[in-house]
Amino acid sequence: MAGELKAQFGESVPRAIAQMIVAVHPEFPRAAFLREALAGYGPLSLTGRGFHIAAALRTHLPQDYPRAVAVLLESASQAHDHRGGSMAPFLYMPHLFFVARHGLDHFEESMRAQHALTQRFTAEYSIRAFLEKYPARTLARLRQWTLDPSEHVRRLVSEGTRPRLPWAPRLRAFQKDPQPVLELLELLKDDPALYVRRSVANNLNDIGKDHPRVLTAVAKRWLKGAGAERRWVVNHALRSAVKRADAGALAALGFGAGANVEVRKVSIAPARVKIGGSVGVSFELVNKAAKRQRVMADLVVHFVKSRGTGAKTFKLKAVDLPPRGNVRLSKKIALRQLTTRKHYAGVHKVEALLNGGARALGKFVLV
Repeated sequence: MAGELKAQFGESVPRAIAQMIVAVHPEFPRAAFLREALAGYGPLSLTGRGFHIAAALRTHLPQDYPRAVAVLLESASQAHDHRGGSMAPFLYMPHLFFVARHGLDHFEESMRAQHALTQRFTAEYSIRAFLEKYPARTLARLRQWTLDPSEHVRRLVSEGTRPRLPWAPRLRAFQKDPQPVLELLELLKDDPALYVRRSVANNLNDIGKDHPRVLTAVAKRWLKGAGAERRWVVNHALRSAVKRADAGALAALGFGAGANVEVRKVSIAPARVKIGGSVGVSFELVNKAAKRQRVMADLVVHFVKSRGTGAKTFKLKAVDLPPRGNVRLSKKIALRQLTTRKHYAGVHKVEALLNGGARALGKFVLV
């Protein structure tokens, strides 16, 4: 996948950027820029290519940063020949890397640039440099942007402040104290755009990895009087905590600490399976109580590793069991080799996770 993305960010990208700049700044040294931008371009990663182009822009744009970024912004709307498919917005990634690397001493010009450019390609990476250098000033600007008419700008507020944004350096200050971020998320939790609400949930999910009690406290508060859209935000924010069987997260969603159920009619087939095949696991849950019960059911496989074992949780479903009621749950687990999971021969134990409590189901042998 990374190779495919990189392929769509080929040599046509710096050529298109040069084409756009020349249209508004005829003295731009196109040939010299392309020589620098394309030198050593091939082996670079996707983001490496973005930073490489940004460095070449720094060399060949006006050395006065406010003038240089003004040229970039004016050029962004110009026609070009690059066809990037689903990667088309990445054409503006070098523009934002330019701002992050060279605009830190020019706060206002850089804020204006990011506000404009994030509506073409997310400024979630570049804004982090300003959060690091000017935390109070940048947070104040982001607070203003929670009211911006553009959903792309509002999403920048929630996505750019994620403490653990996957493709960017972590925001250690917010990992330590997430309160400034939570104040922004509070303003966006009911945003009209799902695009923004999903980002809010992802940010809160990040926070919960460092502060699980904060996560559950926010979830409980947000669920009071919540409509369907906010309930979705909370559920999405709690997904990692639920997968970890965090008691607080499960309680926030209405799942009791202990599931009063019987597990029966377990099937794990085949009992012996070759690497590359699949195994099916099914079982029946029976409500032992005389009242309705909500049960969050997941499946845990203890995969054999090169050293020891490692547990992986597979989502099943949340079930609402009537008194003495029952339900059958099943999951097919693929055992082909993946870049994210390498399989090894041996005995694999299988458990059901019911409201966070483990129940042994049996085992299968991978050969």
